Amino acid sequence: MAGRIRPKATYRGVATVYKAGTGDGACSYGPSGDMMIAAMNTTDYETSKACGAYVLVRAANGASVTVRITNECPLPCAPGQLDLSEQAFAELAPTSTGRIAITWSLLSPDTPGTISIRYKTGSSPYWCAVQAIGHRNPLARLEVRTGNGWRQLTRTDYNYFLSPDGGGCGGAIRITDIYGERLTINGIALRPEATQPTRVQFARR
Repeated sequence: MAGRIRPKATYRGVATVYKAGTGDGACSYGPSGDMMIAAMNTTDYETSKACGAYVLVRAANGASVTVRITNECPLPCAPGQLDLSEQAFAELAPTSTGRIAITWSLLSPDTPGTISIRYKTGSSPYWCAVQAIGHRNPLARLEVRTGNGWRQLTRTDYNYFLSPDGGGCGGAIRITDIYGERLTINGIALRPEATQPTRVQFARR
């Protein structure tokens, strides 16, 4: 169920550095409390499939850092390239270096906390966009329960899943990670922009 980024695979590329500001980015998570973050190249970002993934980045000098993907690095970022926040890049080399060779691989970390759900501004019983936040493993799909059963929603490049006719908005939500684990979430109200905690989290792999 994985996209281009697969478990137990090692990828080669380069790390560059950017000013990440508050840590918000194309994944639409908002400000990041932990600035150990990175932007994934567009190819491997794969219409936001990389959002929320934790990756271990290693430099040739033996240094390493774990980062969470919160942003997209558009062309000319090449496949395999990661654009690291200044704070993350500094764990590998001086930021003045600007560009270094790296390898990186997907992690399933011992992350504390549970997943949260957020509906996008403008969501209603007639149109909604829903997002999962704080998942340990990358998401493969998000579904909502309708009168006809579970309905898989289309993922956007800004990391929300859309129900354009409002079907399932405000009802049960089911999320599946790239390892195939499924979690069903009930009791999430249709409250736009409210980050609502759940009691569930994917297993560590």
